[in-house]
Amino acid sequence: MAGIPEFALRQIERWCARRVPEHLRDRLRVECRTRGRAVTIFELRDGAEREIAQLRVDEFGIWSVFWADPDGEWLAHPDAPVASTPPPLLAEIERHCERG
Repeated sequence: MAGIPEFALRQIERWCARRVPEHLRDRLRVECRTRGRAVTIFELRDGAEREIAQLRVDEFGIWSVFWADPDGEWLAHPDAPVASTPPPLLAEIERHCERG
């Protein structure tokens, strides 16, 4: 597997697009970018970027979620789930963001 499967990337992009109500989209957006087999999800607010989470897919098609530490290093949480598709991990990201 060379990169991110197209269908999975579209699922992640749709999830990002739904995170922000339309009336706030001129000030706040949630977007993603890919690099190799990783998709970084980030928030753009008033011109400043903040990384939220990173999804990675391994050579077997198993997805995992990583969180940025204060130094910007990506760390796997020991209790974080893995999945064969992004939606369960996107739900985990949403729960994590709601907890603050």
